[in-house]
Amino acid sequence: MRIWLVGILLLGAPVWASSLLLTGARHEYQRFNNCGPATLAMALSYWGSSLTQQQIAPVLKPNKSDKNVSPEEMARYARGLGFGVHLGVGGDLALLRQLLRGGFPVIVETWFVTEHGGMGHYRLLVGYDDAQGFFHALDSYLGPRVRLPYAELDRLWQVFNRTYLVVYPKHRRLELGPRASAEAELGLALRRARQEIAQNPLDPFAWFNLGSSLLQRGEPWAAAQAFDRSRQLPFDQSLDPRRPSGVPHGWPWRMLWYQFGPYAAYYQTGRYPEVIKLASDVLARAPDHEESYYWRAMARKALGDGAGARADLQAALRFRPGYPEALRALQAF
Repeated sequence: MRIWLVGILLLGAPVWASSLLLTGARHEYQRFNNCGPATLAMALSYWGSSLTQQQIAPVLKPNKSDKNVSPEEMARYARGLGFGVHLGVGGDLALLRQLLRGGFPVIVETWFVTEHGGMGHYRLLVGYDDAQGFFHALDSYLGPRVRLPYAELDRLWQVFNRTYLVVYPKHRRLELGPRASAEAELGLALRRARQEIAQNPLDPFAWFNLGSSLLQRGEPWAAAQAFDRSRQLPFDQSLDPRRPSGVPHGWPWRMLWYQFGPYAAYYQTGRYPEVIKLASDVLARAPDHEESYYWRAMARKALGDGAGARADLQAALRFRPGYPEALRALQAF
């Protein structure tokens, strides 16, 4: 691997490079719904791995049509290979540049718009250019030489609470400062969401991120209120072209393919019919979405529908064998 940078020394003190490009990662074009495995393979290749999406995908998504491989699943897989992993939320552009300067490519989870509509998408950042204001990225859909303008990346990254994933050999020291603490990083994400709401109270994604962070802090009632506010607000329709009719929420229609905070918050606050309504809508459009089967099962069980809950859990496990939460729930019957 190589690091190409532009910088100077001033009186013996380093000045941060204004332009940098990490080389050595192998680009892969994704196969169908293989964004996560392909992007993880690219990140691992930077550190010498020969694994490709063909080896990774069957482990991360036994169902080839699986709509979502979560950052947590990718992190778990990389740890299983012996890599160090940092999975964080509430990132910012300065942090991304800091990590890249340290020689660490960064996976970011972003929104993405294609001719098929809006959806979640991972990109591997491998460099930046401050003078022109963009990141260099390897993109499994668009190609190996993608430039992501700073403001545009941040707009699309915000949809996922600015989630980022760094994979690295354990012998390499990853300098994260206070972000090394998950609790401190969650506090930063909460503060960022509240700041954005103060600046623009009509920002639906800031409210959604507030809900996600409050839920992780163990505050489901406050999280549910934030999700309620988020779904009432209009969002940039350019993020959701080809939106079908009848979607029972105000988010981009594929939002619940990737983020399950509303399910969890509504479930934990006893709003079981709402969980069933949202999950049933997802399943009507994506009938192999295992997370929606799981949350609908939990809500049905809470309402006394044991047969319906059991059927949903069995469906979740059919589409994702070994799904830990579904297995535990089924064993609890």
